[in-house]
Amino acid sequence: MRKLVYYVAVSIDGFITGPGGEFDFYPEAPDMVEYLRAEFPETMPSHIRPHIGLDGVPNKRFDTVVMGRGTYQPALEAGVASPYAHLRQYVVSTTLAEIADPTIELITDPVATVRRLKEEPGADIWLCGGARLAGELLPEIDELVFKRYPVVAGDGLPAFTGRFRPRPFAPVDTRTFSHGGTVTTYRPAPA
Repeated sequence: MRKLVYYVAVSIDGFITGPGGEFDFYPEAPDMVEYLRAEFPETMPSHIRPHIGLDGVPNKRFDTVVMGRGTYQPALEAGVASPYAHLRQYVVSTTLAEIADPTIELITDPVATVRRLKEEPGADIWLCGGARLAGELLPEIDELVFKRYPVVAGDGLPAFTGRFRPRPFAPVDTRTFSHGGTVTTYRPAPA
């Protein structure tokens, strides 16, 4: 069965973006960038892949992406109608009437869609964000991959929002990089 994996960048204090949607405050380290390019090449947007040496590089982990409107909106504002054209793309929204790009499916019931996708053959499903969608899909998440950067945001959008329903996860792998940032994989732990 395919897994739903919440793969996301997060600050030390648990924010995925700043209060205005900023994400350019994450410090980069060359060794972390190279690791992410090698292990998660399909998470790089289609329009930048040729510029960073990933044109034609096959997907390694995911073949499908699920994202909320807030995650999809910056691509639209930048004139990119299909940010992950190399993946099957689903955008969850109750406010968008339609999506102009026919390769992207607009959905309103993420739980039912993810459950259906998990039953289909294929690679894992990337939960790209955002916080409200992650909170809604929390019971369906099979793995967390948190790229934790050594910075405190102080305010912004947390990794999860929604109702209070604690779910334990256990770390199964952590890699530390030259700037102190980490990539930690978590899997559900017994309650």
